[in-house]
Amino acid sequence: MTSPSATQDSYPYQNEPIWSRSEKAIARKAFDAALGQELHEVIQEAKRMANEIQQSSDLWDLEHHLTQRRKEIDRKYDFRGSRLTDVLGRLLYENRLGDEDLRGLPEEKMKSIRSFAQFLRDGAA
Repeated sequence: MTSPSATQDSYPYQNEPIWSRSEKAIARKAFDAALGQELHEVIQEAKRMANEIQQSSDLWDLEHHLTQRRKEIDRKYDFRGSRLTDVLGRLLYENRLGDEDLRGLPEEKMKSIRSFAQFLRDGAA
């Protein structure tokens, strides 16, 4: 019995796209820009909330908010190749990325990314 990884000329996960070095570079640039933008928003939210602290419970509300945002961001921004299509699709759906940010990716990958974004739009409707 052979394991999938031992089979010649086949990728262990047939439905998982293979990302070339140049494709990963394009994806990484877009990914990092979206992450930077979202972190900037969190910083602005935290500053606003910190300025409004009046009592100790407000401090813990800020801590809770930051913990929740960190967990959301950690779940969303996963650069593994197996998750990259979905991550980029979600960022496209959330308008954190546009098609222009992904310029240079092959149409096959763009189609998958757009398809996932559309799936999320349909689910939200």
